[in-house]
Amino acid sequence: MPIFSLSAPPTPLRLMSAAILAATLLTACGGDHDDEEELTPRTLSMEKIGGYNGGAVGAAEITAFDAASKRLFVVNGANGTVDVLDLAAPATPKLVGTINVSSLGKGVNSVAIHDGLVALAIEADPKTSPGTVAFYNAADLKLVNSVKVGALPDMLTFTPDGRTVLVANEGEPNSYGQAGSVDPEGSISVITVNRGGTPSVATADFRAFNGQEAALRAQGIRIYGPGASAAQDIEPEYIAVSEDGRTAYVTLQENNAVAIVDVATAKVTAIKPLGTKNHNVVGMGLDASDEDGGTNTNSGTPAIKIAPQPVKGMYLPDAIARFTVDGNTYLITANEGDARADWPGFNEETRVRTHCTAGLDPTVFPDAANLILDSNLGRLRITTTPNGGSAGKNAAGQCNELYAFGARSFSIWDSNLTRVYDSGDEFEKNTQSLANVKFNASNDNNDLDARSASKGPEPEGVVVGRFGKKTYAFIGLERVGGVMVYDVSKPSAASYVTYLNTRTATGGDSGPEGLALIPADKSPNGKPLLIVGNETSGTTAILQVNLSY
Repeated sequence: MPIFSLSAPPTPLRLMSAAILAATLLTACGGDHDDEEELTPRTLSMEKIGGYNGGAVGAAEITAFDAASKRLFVVNGANGTVDVLDLAAPATPKLVGTINVSSLGKGVNSVAIHDGLVALAIEADPKTSPGTVAFYNAADLKLVNSVKVGALPDMLTFTPDGRTVLVANEGEPNSYGQAGSVDPEGSISVITVNRGGTPSVATADFRAFNGQEAALRAQGIRIYGPGASAAQDIEPEYIAVSEDGRTAYVTLQENNAVAIVDVATAKVTAIKPLGTKNHNVVGMGLDASDEDGGTNTNSGTPAIKIAPQPVKGMYLPDAIARFTVDGNTYLITANEGDARADWPGFNEETRVRTHCTAGLDPTVFPDAANLILDSNLGRLRITTTPNGGSAGKNAAGQCNELYAFGARSFSIWDSNLTRVYDSGDEFEKNTQSLANVKFNASNDNNDLDARSASKGPEPEGVVVGRFGKKTYAFIGLERVGGVMVYDVSKPSAASYVTYLNTRTATGGDSGPEGLALIPADKSPNGKPLLIVGNETSGTTAILQVNLSY
């Protein structure tokens, strides 16, 4: 199977007996295990040992594993179902069943498992109506019960004790200002599982923030959907839960913020803005054009040019993961970026040269006349609406601020959502010389620079795992493909470890959507496994994590 792997240079090996090496196990996802007896790896690598082809675009998205039955549950977006794979032999997964939810809704958006209980987030038809969370037995796939939740449940997760399921109800509109427009409120459902009984649902909504839209915008929280209240405009995307299960951290992707939820009371206690990334700093640059193979022109050719640019990147994260170091909570965000670009009645996405028809403000942008050309910033996709009506222009109509989608990176934040680390431009630098795919190709082509003007590699999924005293982050790159690994044991000084990309041009595994880490003590082969659901290729990749001591 074709792969491309790029690892950091090795450091000197410690001498250890084979017996000690064989006894070492991965502890747990989330960085919560404190077993002082467990050995700490020097580094790690990954290899693809197996896979399953769903046979259609969208046939592999989010995955979850049940250790007792050795079954892998794979959201099949192409069919609106869940494929159930026997993972007893990870090198040769076999389809053993399918969960059809057509009687409950349009299709499945997410899956989570705790001790044999499978939870599915099911979208309604239409998506603006309340969704459903259904519970199934992993062993026999029988429906246990179901409950109604908010509109468009996009992601769900169990608390560590398995007693509660949290659901991010995105509440996307079907349009803005059109006949029949519906914009449901975003919310977080808090489901008390009550195994053996009937689940109960409480709702953490954002209605308390209605009327505070101007104050939210002043804090940097994007509230900008035409005619939308705060509760309607806020769109929960992904959830991470604290180690004690009392607090949830929820990405509000389009709003460039994170909500903090008190689980016991099902109440949003705070919304934290994430701010913007300054791409005009060394190490924080980007490749901003797919026509940069020329000098000050509107008819350039593709080229690799990663450099600082006078642009602000809105983080707009998708996935979020939580880990602890020395008793302190940290959060990792995959800064994908997202635009409200496909709604009838509103489109915020444009390009610099299209948006800045009066040019760039020369008092802000040196060499403004050349900078706006396509070989420089002219092709870069930006928002027309940075925050609630502002167009980022001066009184003369010249652009004085440029806001791009996503940060082309992952970031680490403390529990107050103060940023302590950002990977800068390393994703683009570490993917510029791949043997199996061209730089900044998209997930459905192999064109050089295809994504340079629009979010670059587009990090989407992230999971963390604790191995001895080290914590590692695994980040999936939706467009160019593959998984980046960083050592985040020192949150303010995270370091690149390795990268594995298992696509070949337009073949292989493309479009990583969801990542799931199986610790060694729950793995069918006794080795830690990383499961990657690749949406574009419809393939599920089984990666083995190999620890080196």
